[in-house]
Amino acid sequence: MKAKAAPAITCRGTGVNERTQCAHYHSERDIIAIKFKCCGTFYACIQCHHEAASHPSTVWPRAEFDHPAIYCGNCHGTLSITDYLNCANQCPSCQAAFNPGCANHYHLYFER
Repeated sequence: MKAKAAPAITCRGTGVNERTQCAHYHSERDIIAIKFKCCGTFYACIQCHHEAASHPSTVWPRAEFDHPAIYCGNCHGTLSITDYLNCANQCPSCQAAFNPGCANHYHLYFER
């Protein structure tokens, strides 16, 4: 499924640029932001959330994986969690490459 164009989304975090890269993750492929279940706010990464939010993060339950919670910093479209998890590390809309290493952190964001 293609990413849906979204109105301008503010991505919070430390040193976040227009492609959603932050002080913690800033390779050419670190271009997604995640809407956190706990607060409905997009952050560049879990560390950015920990530094800026006044509450602990919570993971998205499987029952809500259809929620548009992933933001592509390249085309500024959103993807559902399911679409993101099944996109083979490439934006379905603009074909920008996503960091495959992010899979190591899925448990911090999504229910297993």
